[in-house]
This record gives sequence, C-alpha cells and structure tokens, in this order.
Amino acid sequence: MPAPEGNQFWKARSSHGRKPIFANPEELQEACLEYIDWVEANPLYSTELTTYQGASKLEQVPKMRPMTISGLCIFLDIDQTTWREYARKDGFSSVTTRVEEIIRTQKFEGAASGFLNPNIIARDLGLAEKIDAEHSGKGGGPIATTSIDAKKLSKAQVEALATIRLPTDSR
Repeated sequence: MPAPEGNQFWKARSSHGRKPIFANPEELQEACLEYIDWVEANPLYSTELTTYQGASKLEQVPKMRPMTISGLCIFLDIDQTTWREYARKDGFSSVTTRVEEIIRTQKFEGAASGFLNPNIIARDLGLAEKIDAEHSGKGGGPIATTSIDAKKLSKAQVEALATIRLPTDSR
C-alpha cells in the first residue's frame, strides 16, 4: 500500500541522504595512508624463467604496483565523483591534493627508474611528447610560409637571411 497523498513523512527524517563515509579530513587521510601501505605490501607478480648452474625454473618476481586514483577509490569504497566532491570541501582539499601528488610522484618515479612502463605512465600523467605540434602550423595544419622579393630587401636583411641554416632534406 503506498503512502497517502500529501504526506510529510520525509520531514521526520533525522538527515537527508547518506552520511559521508569520512566525517573529517583526518579520517580520509588515514584511509588514504592505508591504501598507500596496501599498495606497497601487495606488489604485482610476474613469472620469469631463471637459470642457475644449468637448472631452469619458473619463479614469481615481485613488480611495483602503481597507485591510481581509481584504485584508491575502490579501496575507499567511493566513486571518483565522491573523491572530487571531497576535494571541494573545506579542510579536505589539502588531503586530496597531497594524496594526488603522492600518487603522481610514485608513478613518475616508478617509470623513470624502469619499474613501471614509461610509455603507459607518461600517457597517464599527460607527459606525451608534442613532436607533431612542433613541426606543424596552427591547428596542426601546414606551416605558413611567405615569399620574399629579394630585390626589396635591405642589405642588413639579406645578410641576416644568409646566416640562417635551414634543415636539409634527409630523404
């Protein structure tokens, strides 16, 4: 049986919506530190063939587990939208910013030292090289060029142009 029309039962609730999982920044920080400890205590493993004195065997080799915001959110049992909402709350933004810096640094240092795949981490961190942009014009199009009438140039302009070294075509 549905509630009667025009009821006001919803006003009798003690609160609207679910209570936040983390009531204060200290609780969030403690949970984030637990995630960091968990990542370090639970490396990923790869199976590698090792040979010693002619005997070969497969061994489990621990590999660095990269920290991620999505992994943190799963660990905290929240979604990324909730994480961003905590980042906007007074007092919580310093915790979320610090944790994001720790995660970014861990991934960067892991890639720089060869423990993590540098290509994947560079893309994840937005560190992709901009080679194409350096060799193209506005909007990725061709580089704009202008023709010069050598007869209209001053002597100083001709001398300046003579010192410019253009790249040779390596085809």
